[in-house]
Amino acid sequence: MSPVTPRPPSLLAQPAYLASQVSRYGRREFERALGERGLRLIHHGVLTALDDFGPLAQQQLADSLDHDKSHLVRHIDHLESHSLVTRVPDPIDRRRNQVAITDAGRAVLRELRTAERRSQQGLLDALTPEEQQALESLLRRVLVANDSVRLGARQEA
Repeated sequence: MSPVTPRPPSLLAQPAYLASQVSRYGRREFERALGERGLRLIHHGVLTALDDFGPLAQQQLADSLDHDKSHLVRHIDHLESHSLVTRVPDPIDRRRNQVAITDAGRAVLRELRTAERRSQQGLLDALTPEEQQALESLLRRVLVANDSVRLGARQEA
């Protein structure tokens, strides 16, 4: 067996690199479970957002997932073709649609939550429970701060 080549120290000094590599470990098994159902991470995000927030206009959905609206349409089409979401008339503005999760979408989401939990098991075992909570809190704080900048820039445009 050949020795493991160490990671480049210059990359290990970059927080974004560290976060992306740890994220890869947490996503692998979950992406496999999604793939078995013909789904991707973005599909899971759409279903989760609709389950959490209820029906949303496509722009609202794109904003909540930080995903380009024009690219999101094909993912919504995919989910709709599998009867996991539906487009319904917006009750406030009949010229546009809202996307809503279906009962079948909720059932798939329940199944995926088990796979999601399994994919996260062991990911942070190198940390104590207190350190895990601290890391999650710090990551959430960084995300919220960057979302504020992103959404503030969008409102100025």
